[in-house]
Amino acid sequence: MTKKNASSRWDGTARFYDWLAFGAEKRWEPAKRALFGRMTPGKRILFAALGTGLDIPFFPPGQEMVAIDISAAMLARAAPRVAAYPGRIEARLMDITALEYPDGWFDQVFTSCTFCSVPDPMAGLASLRRVMKPGAELAMFEHTGSHYFPFNLLLNLCNPVCRHIGPEMNRDTVAHVIRAGFRVEAVNPVFLDVVKTIRAIKPI
Repeated sequence: MTKKNASSRWDGTARFYDWLAFGAEKRWEPAKRALFGRMTPGKRILFAALGTGLDIPFFPPGQEMVAIDISAAMLARAAPRVAAYPGRIEARLMDITALEYPDGWFDQVFTSCTFCSVPDPMAGLASLRRVMKPGAELAMFEHTGSHYFPFNLLLNLCNPVCRHIGPEMNRDTVAHVIRAGFRVEAVNPVFLDVVKTIRAIKPI
């Protein structure tokens, strides 16, 4: 899938994305607040991908960060939440696989249901790794495939339909993070082995 196709797909999804996520955000709120609570004042922070900004209420106040998304329509819907955040969010239209930052720029990178949607997850992770400082932290809230029956079967069956409106349902994101050269520090289940948080470090 090309960048243009990915952008168009999410532009089309933006108008009903909040409805699709209804209920899920409340359910995942404790895990997201705990993960995003790792944001450190004074550090260069990247958040990828912002979407319609549903994660913003779970950010600790007073942070400064860059938040990117591939979809202009998503960023437009996120704008009121960006404006209401008690801190500073620089929202930018950008492809995660072609980040417009120097090597070793960011101290922390956060993702939220991002790598189920990046067309080439390995390219996305390589791009993040490039712009992270040695020793920088990658903190991820992601849904992935499952290793357990019948969930693995159900996710595989749903995947061909789901990918047309947004996310892939069966990616092994932990394995991708390891393959991309990160050192995984912790993987914590949030719901079975499907929704999880991942913390990793770019080796020094």
